[in-house]
Amino acid sequence: MDGPSREDEEDSTLTSIPLTDDTDHSSKIFSPRSQSLLPKMMNADMDAVDAENQVELEEKTRLINQVLELQHTLEDLSARVDAVKEENLKLKSENQVLGQYIENLMSASSVFQTTDTKSKRK
Repeated sequence: MDGPSREDEEDSTLTSIPLTDDTDHSSKIFSPRSQSLLPKMMNADMDAVDAENQVELEEKTRLINQVLELQHTLEDLSARVDAVKEENLKLKSENQVLGQYIENLMSASSVFQTTDTKSKRK
């Protein structure tokens, strides 16, 4: 009987020791890891969010600069169109004056008078 009781005692002590040791080690190992991983994961998430926000901010800045550049270009084109319109009106007015002048010269010229007289003779 001594043999089996010693084996039972050894089995129970062996069985109880590893369970107790595993539980203590697991609580010591997993708690610090989970506590240390949580800030790292949160920092990684925050870094990812910050990087995403940075990219979004750069994209917004680029788009704002493009819009401003396009606005300036539009203003320049509008000013150019206005200048061309004014020039066009001046040229039309000058053409009318020149057209009237040419008509007056033609009516006063004897060369054009003869054409009119030939047509009158027929």
